[in-house]
Amino acid sequence: MSRSFPLPLLLGLMMLTSCWSAPKKEDKTADRAAASEDLSFAASENLPVIDVHTHTRFSGKPERTSGIVQTKEQFLREMKESGVVGAVVHTSDNGRTGYNEDMKEHHVVHCLGVEEKVDAARLDQALRSKKYSCLKIYLGYVHRYANDKAYHPVYRLARKHDVPVVFHTGDTYSSRGKLKYSDPLTIDEVAVDFPQVTFVIAHLGNPWIQSATEVAYKNPNVYVEASALLIGDLKKINAAGLERYLIEPVRWAFGYMEDPTKLMYGTDWPLTGMKDYLEAYKRAIPREHWCDVFFNNAVRVFKMKDLAKQHECRVSAR
Repeated sequence: MSRSFPLPLLLGLMMLTSCWSAPKKEDKTADRAAASEDLSFAASENLPVIDVHTHTRFSGKPERTSGIVQTKEQFLREMKESGVVGAVVHTSDNGRTGYNEDMKEHHVVHCLGVEEKVDAARLDQALRSKKYSCLKIYLGYVHRYANDKAYHPVYRLARKHDVPVVFHTGDTYSSRGKLKYSDPLTIDEVAVDFPQVTFVIAHLGNPWIQSATEVAYKNPNVYVEASALLIGDLKKINAAGLERYLIEPVRWAFGYMEDPTKLMYGTDWPLTGMKDYLEAYKRAIPREHWCDVFFNNAVRVFKMKDLAKQHECRVSAR
């Protein structure tokens, strides 16, 4: 894989600017992304979607930022309206009502959250049960770096059971989070030390988008998803804000990595609605890569092979 300009020059420019764009790559990705502005489908096309970051705390109450009512009915309604044929739910195993409802019939799989006190035996048992398809580490919420030795048993279990490890990175949805621990750059060390484990950087490291993208670009076992770059009702956000804080960061990251197999789609529902987030995300990705970003990559990373047998993704470049 070749770059369109020298790496030292890129790194120097990245240190001098806070913009998402990089020289030369900006022009290339802008040209390629122009085709993605047409979001309509021809009769012969089909885009099945997998949302790799959702929550199913079905409390029946409106979510405090988006106002979305947290019910199973609303979750399934939004899946249908958005063409979402499968999803990954980030959850825990602490017995709280509504966290772990079995929705396999809707091709919803669960990602088990790792508590602050790492209980390797419990995690091993949970993975053996086949109830969970990945592990989730909450950097920032838990005041520990990704490369902390306390997490090494988690990575060894992931390798043993052949499941990915997802990291929360970037901003936390709580003022009690400590941001120094959620910087995605520390995942580089983990990726190098555990090369047989697949890692996923959630939220594209926001606001450390460049760091997250570089870690994924450099390491063959690291992937990214860009859920919750904006939350709430996206219809209330003006076009300039939507472009600057959601579309352009995703567009830049996709162009920088120069590998359409690295990026996946996620929302962090119910923090934002599925359909509006999907339509904005699509504008950031060239049409010819929609099948990879919105479907194929998730099938491969989260081993959702049953969906690949049931759905054929067909989207042509325009």
